[in-house]
Amino acid sequence: MAAGKEIRGKIKSVENTKKITKAMEMVAASKMRKAQDRMRAARPYAEKVRQITGNLSKANPEYTHPFMETNDAKTAGFVVVTTDKGLCGGLNTNVLRAVTNELKALQAKGETAEVVAIGNKGLGFMNRIGAKVVSSVTGLGDTPHLEKLIGPVKVLLDAYTEGRIKSVHVAYTRFINTMKQEAVVQQLLPLNAESLQDGAGGRDWDYIYEPDAPAVIDELLLRYIEAQVYQAVAENMASEQSARMVAMKAATDNAGNVISELKLVYNKTRQAGITKELSEIVAGAAAV
Repeated sequence: MAAGKEIRGKIKSVENTKKITKAMEMVAASKMRKAQDRMRAARPYAEKVRQITGNLSKANPEYTHPFMETNDAKTAGFVVVTTDKGLCGGLNTNVLRAVTNELKALQAKGETAEVVAIGNKGLGFMNRIGAKVVSSVTGLGDTPHLEKLIGPVKVLLDAYTEGRIKSVHVAYTRFINTMKQEAVVQQLLPLNAESLQDGAGGRDWDYIYEPDAPAVIDELLLRYIEAQVYQAVAENMASEQSARMVAMKAATDNAGNVISELKLVYNKTRQAGITKELSEIVAGAAAV
């Protein structure tokens, strides 16, 4: 039964694949909890820094930080956060599609873009479509480290301060719950009261600065950018593990269905072979 042997080989192969996807699902589930805890722990700090920054945008009009100024440059900057590994469903596809739409909109207006790629998947995609990648960072592992992130992002911050780019955006996947993640393109620079209206709350604020307003505001706005980039990476990592767990569970379930179908085909083939042999025996006995 050559056909039966071939089907048995396919069943064995799918069973091995099912073991791998099941193991990957369990690993992703264990990592997901830590990633979610890290992401949720960073949220209050990021939100508070955003709130204070929004208040400062209205509090001290006599000093304007370069991050709050606009310019007429024809180039935009994007920090694209993706994963280093695949097998996480449409996570990377969704955020890269959102970035591609933004790039097409810029191109339609005759403008260009510079990209900082965080994650191997985003770096490869941006190189394939011919985007100008000015810096990148890969191999972050399961825990984001700010010292690895701020260096590549500072390339765009310096370009904005020098007036070579008109805006800086960060694209990442926001974690909503285990079953749902959302691709987001968020503006980081320039800072203004409208983009930070959640923090400003529509009220007038004032502060007492020590040692002086420029020193405090300069340091705070840098911390604001660092916090937003770190939060984006933390959200993306939590989304990655959740998406991978769901994808591997779906793959495990599909492998089980394929195994059931192959076993049914194998049994039918085996039964047909037995019936054929019995018919040959009966026919031989009748001929004798």
